[in-house]
Amino acid sequence: MAKVIVLLLALFSGMGQSMQAAVNGTLGKKIGSIEGAFVSFFTGTVMLLIFMLIWGNGSLSTVWNVPKWNLIGGVLGAIYVFIVIMAVPKIGVTSAITAVIIGQLIMSVVIDHFGWFGNEPVQFTYKRMIGLVLMFAGLYFVFSDKH
Repeated sequence: MAKVIVLLLALFSGMGQSMQAAVNGTLGKKIGSIEGAFVSFFTGTVMLLIFMLIWGNGSLSTVWNVPKWNLIGGVLGAIYVFIVIMAVPKIGVTSAITAVIIGQLIMSVVIDHFGWFGNEPVQFTYKRMIGLVLMFAGLYFVFSDKH
């Protein structure tokens, strides 16, 4: 049952990303794309600081001991938010998020297959390939409907 709860939380997180894209896209139109990404990350950082002070139980000082590639997540997140802020006003939330999801899936199957970043390898199967192909078909239909 715990896995179902985690799956539902991931589903709700995805819903939140779509809301974030729509809100940030509007913000970017009003104040600029890079500025919108900055404001998004700044407000998120403040929120996480509050959460960390209340519920944090790790050791932030050990960040200096982790492999430096572990720190790229923030850079990738900033690039993601900036690109989505630029894309949403031009192609819409649905097309932007569908493209993001497909990009995530492509990189996810590569990471799974090779076991990169300390993850256990998960074989790339024909079922996963069919899933990706169907997602690309979905992107085609979602994108071509608007454009």
